[in-house]
Amino acid sequence: MGKRRRVDERRSTRRPAVVGGMVAVVVVGAGIGVYALYGGAAAGAGTAAKPKPVVKTGPLSATEVTTAARTFLTAWQQGSVAKAAAATDDSTAATALLTGYTEDARVSDVTLTAGRRTGDTVAFSVKGTVTYKKVSKPLSYDSALTVVRRAKDGRATVDWHASVVHPDLSDGDTLVTGEAGNPPVRALDRDGGEITAAEYPSLGTVLDGLREKYGKKAGGTAGVELRVVRGKASKAKKASDKTLLELGKGTPGTVRTTLSPTLQAAAEQQVAKTARASVVVLRPSTGEILAVANTGHGFNTAFNGSLAPGSTWKIVSSSVLIEKGLASADKVHPCPKTFTYGGWKFHNDDDFQIKGGTFKASFARSCNTAFISQAGELDDDTLTQQAQEVFGLSMNNWAIGVPSFDGSVPVQSAAQMAASLIGQGGVRMNPLNMASVSATVKSGAFHQPYLVSPSVDHRTLATASRTMSASTLSQLRELMNYTAAYGTAAEAMSGLGPDYGAKTGSAEVDGQSQPNGWFTAYKGDLAAAGVVQAGGHGGDTAGPIVAALLKMGG
Repeated sequence: MGKRRRVDERRSTRRPAVVGGMVAVVVVGAGIGVYALYGGAAAGAGTAAKPKPVVKTGPLSATEVTTAARTFLTAWQQGSVAKAAAATDDSTAATALLTGYTEDARVSDVTLTAGRRTGDTVAFSVKGTVTYKKVSKPLSYDSALTVVRRAKDGRATVDWHASVVHPDLSDGDTLVTGEAGNPPVRALDRDGGEITAAEYPSLGTVLDGLREKYGKKAGGTAGVELRVVRGKASKAKKASDKTLLELGKGTPGTVRTTLSPTLQAAAEQQVAKTARASVVVLRPSTGEILAVANTGHGFNTAFNGSLAPGSTWKIVSSSVLIEKGLASADKVHPCPKTFTYGGWKFHNDDDFQIKGGTFKASFARSCNTAFISQAGELDDDTLTQQAQEVFGLSMNNWAIGVPSFDGSVPVQSAAQMAASLIGQGGVRMNPLNMASVSATVKSGAFHQPYLVSPSVDHRTLATASRTMSASTLSQLRELMNYTAAYGTAAEAMSGLGPDYGAKTGSAEVDGQSQPNGWFTAYKGDLAAAGVVQAGGHGGDTAGPIVAALLKMGG
């Protein structure tokens, strides 16, 4: 091999160096550059480039997942916040929340027990004690964590989210134990019966919202509790603070709502049959909310969801076309297989067409091109103005009594404006909004929905600046009635006529194999709307839910 090169005169004749408690072994071989381990500089003849650290990739092994989970849980249980945080992929956020778990939430004597591993996720149980001013109560709940490879080095670490600490936490939320910010409330239905989340699981978020809005106004006194305090991101999504554990009971005030106990119970039963379903029932003549239910109870999609409404939005678009003289219920209207506008080629379902058909036929069969073909006749802000001025939507001023979202109809141009006419593009709604659209058609004027009477706190309800002309309203009712009797809504609405109207919808969502299924309808003095996310055609999924509630009458 020839004469061996001298590596480092200060080290070559001495014993191996110890780095961080480990022996740094130097290996020298023919034709191989010599490097100091653990970040040392290159040595030897010439200049050798510093090797790039090896980043492990590929799927996690079961051992990696369980080891990472055990490391994190053990450190958390031992109170070693720094070590636990270092076992995650966001040590800063983890340090803040885990520190607050002890100092702000006042949880001690924590015992964490790992459960079953499912893929890269490990379930675990939490037991501890919450103490405030010499009052202590046990705390127990279940949570889960997911292990991922950290991008910078491939190390298996806990994918950090606030929900790891408690499943009711979203990122940015915190846990606090102390005197409650708002006194508790005792919510009543329209008949005076008490509303509880135990009886009506969908109303947990509604009760949280009622407490936040009326706790200090309803005459109650605050207790002591462990609660979730929402951060900016959660508040932007209209989420309310949530009580997790009461250490000292407060005295509740009383708030009466407009909810119907029979319709609410029925709504709960209906959504429980289908995954990711949401529904709202209103009284068109007043705007009173009679029922609201969601399959999932952690987020109130029915009130706060922001989803493309698909073809149910054609109710609003039709009112525009009729008012502008671009369509008339019984006049011939184009419905080609496809129509190109703004560089986009729009299709009908299965590329169907209606030759020589009326606008009523296009509406009933939900022909997209019947609407897209008229986009060039409209100004960019026409649809937005109609939504705001006639239907009371997209003005961010609804005050229903709890947090809600009143829809969004942004001004758009070209292809996006055309897409908005069929409930895609930038239009975003939820079942509360679309139930209100049907209610506006049924009553002839917009009545802002509400869950708590405005007389309770003297708040001002939102209003619309104008109503549709008698001719437009009459034709819109004719379109919805025909759809309920003979169109895509006929099967779901069977037996509910003749004083009824409906519209189905399917909204495509990127990355989702099936569209969201929508349905909105009215019958007598009831209006309702529902959505089944990833459910497919609205007539088959949301339709039966809405129709079942309308059959109950007012």
